Amino acid sequence: MKLTMLGTGHAGVTNCYNTCFLLEEEGKCFLTDTGGGNGLIRQLRACGHSPQEISEVFITHKHLDHITGFFWLERLIHSSKRRGSDWSLTVYSHEEVIEILRHGMRDLLLNEGEEPEDFIRFEVVRDGDVRTVLGHETVFFDIHAQKARQFGFHMKYNETDTLTCLGDEPYNDSEQAYAEHCTWLMHESFCKYADTEIFHPGRAGHSTVKDAAETAERLGVKNLLIYHTEDRDLLHRRESYTAEALQYFHGHVYIPDDLDTIEL
Repeated sequence: MKLTMLGTGHAGVTNCYNTCFLLEEEGKCFLTDTGGGNGLIRQLRACGHSPQEISEVFITHKHLDHITGFFWLERLIHSSKRRGSDWSLTVYSHEEVIEILRHGMRDLLLNEGEEPEDFIRFEVVRDGDVRTVLGHETVFFDIHAQKARQFGFHMKYNETDTLTCLGDEPYNDSEQAYAEHCTWLMHESFCKYADTEIFHPGRAGHSTVKDAAETAERLGVKNLLIYHTEDRDLLHRRESYTAEALQYFHGHVYIPDDLDTIEL
């Protein structure tokens, strides 16, 4: 399985794209979050993927930098199905997000007589629900967010390895069963701990690189992937974030740039 970071930045970035990523296996793709606009389509094509390769989408929560790109993806589905395409897309999220997507489609995209389910299969997930995604057992869970309601997921992608996405808020102890000893932990980090007084991550409900690294160390994970960051110094972000993380975590640290692909 391959993981491609389409975007690595938080909502206010301008030098990279908003957080979203693609899991790919055997020619099928699972997209998590969609970024903040039609840049999603550009990012997909820039990494050599067609939007039509996406068969499943998961949207963690309703914030604009995670949900807005969906409507551009849906616009492509809409036009392709009118031309007779058999492109099939399933979207997973909790009830509030699904309703936002349905209403947005009706208000912004659909013609009279058309319904959202004519184009998209919506799958409401609740805390602890298990689904098969890309052929693998995947558990969706409520992260008990401080802000908008938000879900993460835990995927067992082979007999021994797991991937856990915690969404874009700091780790909560309620997530322990999904995060502890996982092979890959995806954790947001607004900035380095050294830059706390510049970015004030706590005020935005986010963590620092140090926080994420300490969490990964405590949970005994093998690989820590840090994303959803600021974008002031992208040239040195990987080097400086890695250096800070390795002070607190003894596994492997990955600080991807936009369009980086990792073999899981």
